[in-house]
Amino acid sequence: MTKVQKKKSGIDKFLSVVERIGNALPHPATLFAGFALLVIILSWVASLFDLAVVHPGTGETVTPVNLLSTEGLHMILTRMVTNFTNFAPLGTVLVSLLGIGIAEGTGLIGAVLRLVVLSSPKRLLTFVIVFSGVMSNTASEVGYVLLVPLAAVIFLAAGRHPLAGLAAAFAGVSGGYSANLLLGTVDPLLAGLSTEAARIIDPNYLVNPAANYYFMFVSTFLISALGTWVTEKVVVPRLGEYEGDEKPQSIDRLNAQEKRGLLYATIAILFLVAFILGGLIPENGYLRDPETNEILHSPFMSGIVAFIFILAGVAGIAYGVGAKTIRNDSDVMRGMAKSMETLGSYIVLVFFAAQFVAYFNWTNLGLILAINGAGVLKTMGLEGIPLMITFILVAAMINMVMGSASAKWAIMAPVFIPMFMLLGYTPEFTQAAYRIGDSVTNIISPMMSYFALIVAFIQRYDKKAGLGTVISTMLPYTVAFFIGWTILFIIWILLGLPLGPGAGLYMPQP
Repeated sequence: MTKVQKKKSGIDKFLSVVERIGNALPHPATLFAGFALLVIILSWVASLFDLAVVHPGTGETVTPVNLLSTEGLHMILTRMVTNFTNFAPLGTVLVSLLGIGIAEGTGLIGAVLRLVVLSSPKRLLTFVIVFSGVMSNTASEVGYVLLVPLAAVIFLAAGRHPLAGLAAAFAGVSGGYSANLLLGTVDPLLAGLSTEAARIIDPNYLVNPAANYYFMFVSTFLISALGTWVTEKVVVPRLGEYEGDEKPQSIDRLNAQEKRGLLYATIAILFLVAFILGGLIPENGYLRDPETNEILHSPFMSGIVAFIFILAGVAGIAYGVGAKTIRNDSDVMRGMAKSMETLGSYIVLVFFAAQFVAYFNWTNLGLILAINGAGVLKTMGLEGIPLMITFILVAAMINMVMGSASAKWAIMAPVFIPMFMLLGYTPEFTQAAYRIGDSVTNIISPMMSYFALIVAFIQRYDKKAGLGTVISTMLPYTVAFFIGWTILFIIWILLGLPLGPGAGLYMPQP
């Protein structure tokens, strides 16, 4: 007991240091503003020392562009608006969330989660909760505010420790953030940032939102299985019997109106799926490329964000009509507006991130850093599997002090994607490795935006719980997810499997 107490005390002290460091950092938007200013200064320094490199692909000499010049000042002033409006992730995230906002506002997402969890057998309860947590990421971050507290209530109602249910849901929602059977808002967001970074090397490169779909599809079942094993073999025995004051509550099953709403939504989705298949299955289908009849470079693949919007929006409206949660068109618009209300800070962050990325591209600093960095890595002999495992660890460690997935990737992508492209690895490959590292430490990172909310949920069942309680409960999930996910990634590399439609591991040879 004494050793356990000392270990917990050590974890608490460590996390307090991490929390203080994280809290001392400025707002992510302020960080990007500072980075943009730093790039301007570095462009001047680089031009003074004439830090030129030879592009290994074209053989051309790449020189730094000084933004502290008359020409640089004109670029900054005249392109500030277009830097923002043309920033790839902005439109994709906004459009995706508009459709998902309808589905969430009408109650479709909540009804589906309740149906999945309540209809599952008790022996599969833990697996279903972890799986539902992973799947909830399709609808952005609704799993944090809906499924996590609901899982605790469900476990308590089943006579089990509520914190075990809460931990299982949190592990799925946050630890499995990048795994899913469906595309969600995070896919176009990261793809947009990866596209911006890849164009430092290849101006025409495009990372599709479905670029990591195959890998994330398989990862969904891996994370669900690992989360179930950790919950049953580690968390449940450690927690023991629940002796708190909370009493079991009954979870309302779907009423007749909600069931009718789900029926309407299912019919609507089937019609849309039939429409999509009708455009893809025939050799000259209307959703294929009109010139080559390919699916890979078709309007369907390019318009995946539009399909996310349409599917979520139509299904949400159909549910609302059936469940009578929609009275008129104003209710639909209200759901869309509510989803936009949550994006205020994101839009502010994107404005400064867009300027930083644009300055980084203009100055050629990203390209110069990538070429030099690739040369250093080649001399070190670090490549392939060791290189990617190291990169996963770097992403996981950065996640401990910077919670936003998009903010981290906006900083890391312009450096690592060009660098790895020059070493022969595709942006999709680098993005997949990043997503593993970014996900596995979410559940132990005090900087994760919903971490304080999780602490509040836990304190409902354990009044003395604090940061150390959350970390000690979730740390086994982090370890298991990191080991299991990395092994899957290594197997994927060894087999040379594509990560998604048209997304291989290695750059094509010239």
